[in-house]
Amino acid sequence: MSSEDFVRANTVVGVSKLVPEIRLHLATEVTPLWHATESYLTQININPPFWAFAWVGGQALARYILDNPEVVAGLNVLDIGSGGGIVAIAAVLAGAEHVTALDIDPLAAAVCRLNARLNGADGRITTETADAISYDFAPFDLILVGDVCYTRGESAELTHHLRKAAAPVLLGDPGRQFLPRQGIRRVATYTVETSRELEAASITKASIWRMVGPGT
Repeated sequence: MSSEDFVRANTVVGVSKLVPEIRLHLATEVTPLWHATESYLTQININPPFWAFAWVGGQALARYILDNPEVVAGLNVLDIGSGGGIVAIAAVLAGAEHVTALDIDPLAAAVCRLNARLNGADGRITTETADAISYDFAPFDLILVGDVCYTRGESAELTHHLRKAAAPVLLGDPGRQFLPRQGIRRVATYTVETSRELEAASITKASIWRMVGPGT
């Protein structure tokens, strides 16, 4: 089974609450991925399917981009931790010249390509499978980071690398434990409805943060 066939078999096409303009292949309560345990996914050689959900930080960042298209218009954009591509697709729909959707999971690239096609954005999105911590940010005019601050070490390393970027950096985050507490400035906040299976509350606030550094 190809990666794209696996995604089709284990997701349904739907939309997120905050960004109904963008159609996505999502795991829902009725799909097998929703109920799969991490140990079972390991047995079948599948990483935890973060790409199968529209996480609130990514939804908020996508909403911000669609509501403020001048932020991305005409730019070469990097989307870090792209997952299913909601942020990358939003950037294309808002007028970005090109978006590189970067994720460490190969299946994320497959679902991002499928979702880009669903939304007519595939012509301006390139997927790459690599670790952002060692990625070259030099070619990009803007860096977008949606909801990735889950672990202390990786968040600290990514933050350190992002601070060296010449391009502006925007982060979407609902207040994860390892979001950097210094060197960022809040530019917007959204209320996001989500599942209690994914978050501690069914209504969550997520903010857009601009990283203070050479690109700001």
